[in-house]
Amino acid sequence: MTEIDERLSTIVKACDDKKAFDIKVLNIQKISTIGDYFVIASGNSTSQVTAIADEIDEKMSKVGFDLVQKEGYSSARWILLDYGDIIVHVFHKEDRSFYNLERLWSDSEEVDISLLIS
Repeated sequence: MTEIDERLSTIVKACDDKKAFDIKVLNIQKISTIGDYFVIASGNSTSQVTAIADEIDEKMSKVGFDLVQKEGYSSARWILLDYGDIIVHVFHKEDRSFYNLERLWSDSEEVDISLLIS
């Protein structure tokens, strides 16, 4: 497993541990310079969104990957966690459907997350 796969796996497992739903990993390397991957996940409430973001941050810190930037934490409607080449978007379910990042980044390649969770 490569380092990027390890980091993606850590993030996806953290999302899954906090019962995030509709977890998607998009490979944006060929279409953007802002990062290599987007991880997108949803929660049903602001407390779940915060819990998902906290779990990701805690698990990533434990394996030695530091957060570069965090945005949206106080409102907990759309929390962005920037790990440099991986950008994590944790949405409240209503905001996710409104912003629809999957449609905006439809030229990206979706990664099979079952390979990351196993």
